[in-house]
Amino acid sequence: MKLEADLHTHTIASGHAYSTFKEMVDAAREKGLQMIAITDHSLQMPGAPNIDYFYNTLIWPRVVNGVQVLRGVEANIIDTEGRLDMPDELLERLDIILAGLHEGTGYQGSTVEENTQAMVAALRNPRVHIISHPGNPRFSVDFERVVLAAREYGKALEINNSSFIVRPQSIEPCLNIAVLAKQYGVMVAVDSDAHICYQVGECPLALEVAQKADIKKTQILNTSAILVQEFLAQHGKLI
Repeated sequence: MKLEADLHTHTIASGHAYSTFKEMVDAAREKGLQMIAITDHSLQMPGAPNIDYFYNTLIWPRVVNGVQVLRGVEANIIDTEGRLDMPDELLERLDIILAGLHEGTGYQGSTVEENTQAMVAALRNPRVHIISHPGNPRFSVDFERVVLAAREYGKALEINNSSFIVRPQSIEPCLNIAVLAKQYGVMVAVDSDAHICYQVGECPLALEVAQKADIKKTQILNTSAILVQEFLAQHGKLI
């Protein structure tokens, strides 16, 4: 199955990644992608860029060597109310918002119920489009409640290739989420979460999980750049 977009990537600006904006976009072109979202880590992640970095993404070209570039962020969910560590006014300026639970960013929840509340509340936030790595076992959730919330609010859940490399125990929860997404007709995004240009568009492990869950191509958001545009348009983002 071929992907046309990678919707979760990080540049050197994230502090613990290794490649520049140009290197990431060039890699997307070399891999035959039509679209890449640059989604550097948000403000409370250690080493993340400051707020001016995200305001200044407005200077990025919309298209570089035939690759459409989305201005994005991987924001941190910081409490059980689903609040994010970035002002709403700035989120409105960006093209695509991923939101996830991360250690060291201020989130204090520790139980399945708290994590589920936080993730469902983030899905309810009209500015959020995709929940990043919801199968992270460090933040266990009630999978069915999260999937049903994604369906209710028309959002997507990510199958994150990097998770299977850095957190091999993610495979089982991610497969459970994928099976439920298939059952309830929820869109998924199969992303690299690349932190170096060589990983851009490389999602073999995530695609394998999607295939095991029998998720069809039309339910995988980033198999089509046009599908990504239509999805974002449904949430008020005209790219």
